[in-house]
Amino acid sequence: MTQSTALDILKSGQNVFITGSAGTGKTHVLNQFIRYLKERRVLPTVVAPTGIAASHLRGQTIHSYFSLGIQESISDHYMASLLEKQYLIAQFEKLKILIIDEVSMVSPEIFSSMDRILRAFKDSGKVFGGVQVVLSGDFFQLPPISKIQNGKRFAWQSPSWRDLTLKTCYLQKAFRHDDDKLIRVLGEIREGDISDVSREILNARYHKELRLDYAPTKLYTHNIDVDRINRQELMRLPGPPVHFTAQTKGSKKNIERIFKSSLVAEELTLKKDAVVMFIRNNPEKGYLNGSTGRVTGFSQSDAMPAVQLSTGETIRLSPEEWQRENENGDIVATVSQLPLKLAWAITIHKSQGMTLDAAEIDLSKTFETGQGYVALSRIRTIEGLRLMGLNETSFEVDPLILHVDDRIKGASQRAVDEIENIPRETLESTFVSYIETLGGITDEKLIEEEKTKLKSEKKYKIKDATPTYIRTKNLIESSETIEALAKKRELTIGTIATHLLRLKKENPDLDIDKFKPDAEQLEKIRNAVELVKSRSDKEDFTESGDMKLSPIFNALNGEIPYDEIKVALLFL
Repeated sequence: MTQSTALDILKSGQNVFITGSAGTGKTHVLNQFIRYLKERRVLPTVVAPTGIAASHLRGQTIHSYFSLGIQESISDHYMASLLEKQYLIAQFEKLKILIIDEVSMVSPEIFSSMDRILRAFKDSGKVFGGVQVVLSGDFFQLPPISKIQNGKRFAWQSPSWRDLTLKTCYLQKAFRHDDDKLIRVLGEIREGDISDVSREILNARYHKELRLDYAPTKLYTHNIDVDRINRQELMRLPGPPVHFTAQTKGSKKNIERIFKSSLVAEELTLKKDAVVMFIRNNPEKGYLNGSTGRVTGFSQSDAMPAVQLSTGETIRLSPEEWQRENENGDIVATVSQLPLKLAWAITIHKSQGMTLDAAEIDLSKTFETGQGYVALSRIRTIEGLRLMGLNETSFEVDPLILHVDDRIKGASQRAVDEIENIPRETLESTFVSYIETLGGITDEKLIEEEKTKLKSEKKYKIKDATPTYIRTKNLIESSETIEALAKKRELTIGTIATHLLRLKKENPDLDIDKFKPDAEQLEKIRNAVELVKSRSDKEDFTESGDMKLSPIFNALNGEIPYDEIKVALLFL
């Protein structure tokens, strides 16, 4: 299917699944559709399973948007707690079109959970609450690692997928990759029939020296090889190592679960010039899960590292928190550590969603079908490949996906035949009718004005120098709760609390009383603060004399989350 045909199907308001091999323009089609909607004053919602994937379309993570926490499936109790959140009620009320990118990385449990949440908030028996759902992804990529062992790994194995009655758009012309050789290799792997010609193309890249001004990213199949290479590279760097030990709170069992379910390190060792990868999303500070950089130095006061991103921006790091909640929403464990891991080498699984100019790839220990395809599809051109090893499994893809792929192609062809039989005039009328049902504009003059406005916003957006805390201030009046304010700013409650503290220092008369916690919680935190003060322990205070949050959290026996403590301190 061509991109223009796929766009026509999207504009008709149907639920759509867009797929195709790497570089066929899936993201480009989605961007065209998003622009088309915005020009008609319809705002779609974009989500993806990871921060890097979400950033491709300026969206947010599925877990953040749907408030899933670390869960995949949701209990009745958790569902009831979500339905009480006013900011979620407002958020889902505005939802008209949901775009889920990189759906191949979404487990069937999470896919079903999204459906269940939207049915509940939309009070509708219709799948996904009746909103238009657009899915994009390539199931030849590696499937998600699901915590629920039921033999189902792919989103299309969820009953909710079938209920969507999707129109399938299988894009086939490759645009991203710059040479026919790589396109040929990837195409033959997808077909499950690798030729001698493609084998020779890869053999020619074996231990090939790349003429680069920088070390290429190294992709390996196993964590043990990644860890070994990263340790070796770290040891080669001059200068003293700086060690960071994770701070933990909670039972040993729950703490171990946090370490097991995330990339956070119990012990992290860094040096100046170490190559690192971020393992958490924090758009406020300027980094995303999966973005890479280089350590430029360490603070003399607290030894915290500064990291220069590939964009040239330098960020001073501080610890992030990983928390585990029980099904009642209570925090039962907390881990505090820098959101970094060494990244001269990364696993193929972690490389999904990235596009690399050059890579050193070792497929000699490939153990999972699809790993070879994923690794090779990361690079733009065969000239950017240095191949360190290869085995036969590298050429294999999941037999189930091979079988399903033929059905997907058939469904796509049926969609093409169907839309080609509709007169253009009828199609255009359908497009207009759908925009009208969404409450958008259809007057051509107004659309042209909106196009001009959007171009202007895009042109000047980067130059917006408004301090981030001032942008928070501008939304205080229109936000009834601190949760709603955090959602509007797409920041954590803790970050909003930091902004409010600064704003109160600048203007003590600023009215933020509507964000005050209830009296009982405020009193508990007040007593904890007094207890910490009475101990007069230097370890409980920063060099500037401010009380740290961790001793207050510990004095409360971990019963009140850090973010809520930060908010309460505004009123003490």
